[in-house]
Parts: sequence; structure tokens; C-alpha cells
Amino acid sequence: MILPTSVIGSYSWPAWLSCGIEAASREQFGPADLQEMLDDAVDAALRDQEEAGVDILTDGEMRRSGFFTAEFYTHLTGVRAVEPDRRWGPPGHDQQHQFEVLEPISAPHGLGVVEEYLYARTRTRKSLKVTLPGPFTLSGRLIGGDVYPSRVDVAWALVPIVNAELRRLAEAGVEFIQIDDPSPAIHPDMVDDFPQLFNAAVEGVSVRLGAHLCFGNYAGHPLGKRLYGPVFDQIMALRVDQLALEAANRELTELPILGEVAKHRDVAIGLIDVKSYYIETAGDVAERIRRVLEIVPAERLSIVPDCGFSQTARWAARAKLRSMVEGTRLVRRELGIAAPASA
Repeated sequence: MILPTSVIGSYSWPAWLSCGIEAASREQFGPADLQEMLDDAVDAALRDQEEAGVDILTDGEMRRSGFFTAEFYTHLTGVRAVEPDRRWGPPGHDQQHQFEVLEPISAPHGLGVVEEYLYARTRTRKSLKVTLPGPFTLSGRLIGGDVYPSRVDVAWALVPIVNAELRRLAEAGVEFIQIDDPSPAIHPDMVDDFPQLFNAAVEGVSVRLGAHLCFGNYAGHPLGKRLYGPVFDQIMALRVDQLALEAANRELTELPILGEVAKHRDVAIGLIDVKSYYIETAGDVAERIRRVLEIVPAERLSIVPDCGFSQTARWAARAKLRSMVEGTRLVRRELGIAAPASA
């Protein structure tokens, strides 16, 4: 497929899901109630993407509260939850919960991503991409203490856990996996650790692999300097088939870098701004694609939002996805590319 459309990973929560998660936290739901609600949430995310005409779907990460938070850590042994230092006031990354490491960590039953995929696979016939956080991302909520003195030590302890989950996903039939990690620019003192950790985590995983290098999006706020240029060498050292890079919110800066990336990797370019409530038109999207095509060959290019939609209202996410798909179709027609059979 030429110029496939996809999403980064997370999708907007319906209001009823937010209410239901809160009720579940007060133990007002039984296990069957919670399972039914989360299944319905995945169904809603898949339906919204299909109705918009997106080519490659995800399950919306609807079972994950806050992208990678409590659900993953409940699968780990040797940790306990601790309250964040700041709970009120303007939302920020420092309000997220953390976990204290009490002993060497393990995940004897995996991280739950395989089960997420197996359900989603029964709910759509379209192509599916599976997403999960990388070891450095997961390490961000773990306080290593005496067990793991530094964040890098924690991340290395997570490498075999992530690798095992990736291998299980491949065995389950997944064809495309995207690992989500922060852009190395967010942690300039650790840039050389990123490719080593990432590549160790994907070692021996023989499926199509992508990397989404995130600048941060909790409450729409980035975490670091949003430039790829200073960390280009570290990005290109990642052993993946595709790099998902943000462009819309940054007004398509650093476009020349995409040409260098495309010499060696496929590019999933973010042309929808998930941090803005301006609803891009199909014309906006088509214009952005044309600019990117001056640098990146069409056969190397996928069209995606900048980041996940978890911090965006559902009405806006729906509208933005429709514009993304229609704008892509405009350019396909201009290039004489036939629409996919399912479009």
C-alpha cells in the first residue's frame, strides 16, 4: 500500500470509560463488569478508526490507564505503588503515580500485551499494529533504590521483560509492532544509552518493527527540547523498519532530516496535531503531504498523527482522523494511486 494511514497508538476515552475506571477504583465493579467495559472501549476505538477509513489500526490502548501506567506494573513482581509528590494543581508529568522497587523485578506471566492483541484481532479484519512502551519508558515510573541505583539500571532490568513480550507477540501472529520510547533529546545526559537499550529489547524479534520517539504528551505538554537533529545518530542506530516522527505541532520543522531517514528507514510522519483543537482540513493534510513528498519517496511514507489521542477529546479525534484520511486520499488521487480495496 502506498501512503498508508495509521495512528500512533492511544485513542480518546469516551466519557463513560473515564467514569467506569473511577467506579472500578472504588471497587464498584466486579471483574466481569470491568472486562466488559474494557472490551466495549476497544470496540469503540476500532470502530471510530474504521469509520474514518484508517488503514492500519490499533486497539487504542484502551485498557491502559494513562498509556503505560498501572496496568503494566501490575504484571511486575517486586514493586509496590507509591503516591506522587504532587496531586493537585495544573496537570503535569510529576503527578503520575510511581512504584518502588523492593527486589529484582520480573514478569512471570508477561505484560498483558499479547492478550490485548488476541482480543483486538477478533474484532476487525483490517491490518493491526501493536504498540508497547520500551524499557526506558517503563523505567520512568520505577524508583530503583538500592536494587537498581540509576534509571538506566532499571531500564536494563526491563529489557528481558520487554523482549520476552515482543517474542510472544510474534509467536501470536503479530506482523507489525511499534515500540514507544521518549526522544533521546528529552534526556540529553543519557542519549548514548537509548540505542543500546532499545536494540537489546528487540533482539531476535523477526516482525516489522517501528519506533515512536515521543516528546511527551501528558495533558498536551512535551517534556524536552523538540529537535531530532542533535540526536540524529542515536535515532538512526535503532534497529527498526520505521521511525514515527512528530511534525505537525512543530510546523513541519526539520523536514530535511526526513530525507536522510528515508535513505535507510520508512517514515511515519505526524501531520495531525494532537495537542491542538484546531481541526485540520483535508486540504491542510494534503498540503503537508505534498511538502513531505518533495523529500521522502511515497513508497517510504506513512501518514499518522503526531502522537496518541489519549489527551484529546473524542469528538476532535474523530474529526482529525477523517481529515487525515481524506487528505491522504486527495494526494493518492493526484499521484494516480488506486485506493485500497477496504477504503
